[in-house]
Amino acid sequence: MTSLEWRRSVSATGLLRTFTDAEVLDAADVHVAQRLCEMAKAPDDVVALAVALTVRALRNGSVCVDLAAIEEQVAVEGLPWPALDEWRAAVVAHPLSGTPPALRLDGDLLYLDRYWLEEQQVCDDILAMVAARPVAAAPDVDRLFPPGFEEQRAAAERALAQGLTVLTGGPGTGKTTTVARLLALLASGTQLRIALAAPTGKAAARLQEAVQLEVDKLGAADREALSGMHATTMHRLLGSLPETSARFRHHRGNRLPHDVIVVDETSMVSLTMMARLLEAVRPDARLVLVGDPDQLASVEAGAVLADLVDGLGADRIAQLTTSHRFGESIGALATAIRSGDADGVVEVLRAGGEHISWIDTETPAEELRKVVLPQAVGLRQAALLGDHEAALAMLAEHRLLCAHRRGPFGVRYWNHQVERWLAEATGEPIWSAWYAGRPILVTANDYGLGLYNGDTGVTVVRGGVLRAVIAGTQRYEFATSRLADVDTMHAMTIHKSQGSQADEVTVLLPPEDSRLLSRELFYTAVTRAKRRIRVVGPEASVRAAVARRVVRASGLARRLRLS
Repeated sequence: MTSLEWRRSVSATGLLRTFTDAEVLDAADVHVAQRLCEMAKAPDDVVALAVALTVRALRNGSVCVDLAAIEEQVAVEGLPWPALDEWRAAVVAHPLSGTPPALRLDGDLLYLDRYWLEEQQVCDDILAMVAARPVAAAPDVDRLFPPGFEEQRAAAERALAQGLTVLTGGPGTGKTTTVARLLALLASGTQLRIALAAPTGKAAARLQEAVQLEVDKLGAADREALSGMHATTMHRLLGSLPETSARFRHHRGNRLPHDVIVVDETSMVSLTMMARLLEAVRPDARLVLVGDPDQLASVEAGAVLADLVDGLGADRIAQLTTSHRFGESIGALATAIRSGDADGVVEVLRAGGEHISWIDTETPAEELRKVVLPQAVGLRQAALLGDHEAALAMLAEHRLLCAHRRGPFGVRYWNHQVERWLAEATGEPIWSAWYAGRPILVTANDYGLGLYNGDTGVTVVRGGVLRAVIAGTQRYEFATSRLADVDTMHAMTIHKSQGSQADEVTVLLPPEDSRLLSRELFYTAVTRAKRRIRVVGPEASVRAAVARRVVRASGLARRLRLS
């Protein structure tokens, strides 16, 4: 069986068969469509195709399918697309749109009922919180936002005036500074219950570190008022339940106790997770959603942060635009990518400099070997000495990022390649998945061990045996036999890198025809670098990445604008 055959449904007929043969639909799309039509006892070729395309959209990150735009987005020649009016009429008349509905048609947007309800709930809750005016004494903003903090001051003033604040900005624009000083203003002279959260363990650990660094710059009274803050994952904040991944201990009937909740890396939050968060926040609490809407959206359905920015408009969000972190060249590269200026991106890459290098090649192996092997050797040396602090510090120095998981440009290939180079360099073959100096990435939440998807660590030798040291929201050490859901991390996907940073980042671009190559992917990869970015790939891949936008169908922004 080929890698593609298992994705094709052998039971598909009619339009489902035609679109399956054209590789538009997978088996999962077809099976859901067939099952729903069977349950409704109303087979209909046109409606079944609409349902299958809705499931396909969900798999690809949209919360619905835009029937008017799907033909252009699929861009496969010769397919027998139904006429739009016929399609809409068939869906509306079908029992699946009856009572209770399995399908919801909103204009040209077709939803499964669950996602239509979640989108409406998020819209209602967002508007209610934005309109809320928390009762509190007006703090002295000048005290913590003196001259030189004009953008951050304006953002803080907006946050003080409403129950929900969307705080956006690229890396280095002062989002964490604004959050820390805003919390100090709110906590002054009170017993404020504050929650810091992020979608992944790695993002939570970075939030904890970044906020603490800013708090440490404040006066003694502010440091005391904000002492004891600890960032956690959103799943842990809401209270995960063992029997379900869709519901939590905290909800509308059992609200979170916190007065202020800050969520970082909001671009990674799916529609479903945002719905669960909003219903758990007390009506009189403050919620601050922080993130960069130009980064990759959640791997699950939804692009909530981008929808909030689009739907609420400039007068209801707080936006920071001036970057204080990057050297001029990295900042110029990120700006050119974000604005879709392919010529500008190529110009900055060609200019190079201290903070940027470009390896314009389709055969990257030898160049990558020079970059990644020294780190792998250094990790092994530190691990053999049992020096986990040195190993973890080395792990944060450089990150190799790939768009794909599989194939010659994927993390699996390059992880194996680095291990082969390491064995050649040390003269010691790697016989097992676990070895001294193995960098590891946690790939699933393990509440029993306190580990979360996105946590990173390294394997060291302790007392003659291998131990895995994980640096998440806390530092943990385990016998390697206790860890099941981990991957080797000489290379990692750009998606998995969200919420983390490294001093130096190397991004390996796939060929220009890769379906994963996009502006958001490239921007996310570049902005993971603190000091130096290395782009590896031909000019055609660079230009394709800048030109291609991720399109996610959603009605949230429109709902917000119309409400």
